[in-house]
Amino acid sequence: MTRIILIRHGETTWNIAGRYQGQEDTPLSDNGLRQGHLLAEALKNVPLDLAISSPLQRSLQTCSFCAELHSIPVLTDARLLEINHGLWEGVLAPEIQKQYPVEFATWHTHPEQVQMPQGENLEAVRRRVRQAFDEYVIKYPDKTLLVTAHDAVNKAIICDVLGLGMEHFWQIKQDNTCINVLEHQDGNWRLVLLNSTNHLGFLFSGIEQAGL
Repeated sequence: MTRIILIRHGETTWNIAGRYQGQEDTPLSDNGLRQGHLLAEALKNVPLDLAISSPLQRSLQTCSFCAELHSIPVLTDARLLEINHGLWEGVLAPEIQKQYPVEFATWHTHPEQVQMPQGENLEAVRRRVRQAFDEYVIKYPDKTLLVTAHDAVNKAIICDVLGLGMEHFWQIKQDNTCINVLEHQDGNWRLVLLNSTNHLGFLFSGIEQAGL
């Protein structure tokens, strides 16, 4: 069995502001750094064989906090990059809503139908992340992997392994530094843990971020 502990990166200032990040390489906020350390403490007694991260610094730094306590290397995989929001990147949600009212409304009601202007759609994200995960289970059998990525990436792969289409994207929530656990055995995936934030001191956050 291959076990994947799937993490979303810590908070950034753009998360709080509601500015769409996508593949912009934004750093962790002070609170995001604190969250990363709390995550590392929560996982310090969990056996980990390898860590893999999106190359964006907010993900890589979150992953590194955990990897350092386990003395394991961190590999990067570009297939774990956040969705490319194209022309929406760096823009506040209300500004996007004003400039792209139809696309913005559709993104929140039928996300599977939206092609980001000069960016990606969710099906493209799903394909590349699923390719990565399928490779991990072949390459690392009977290992426990720490995989650190992003909101849309995590939602897409969780939907996919559960057999849900991208129309269910918004039915999955991913808080900053949340812990998810996925297991793969005999060709089947199962979801063991979803959006756990106990290490941050609460069962659920109630935080709704406007940007990804």
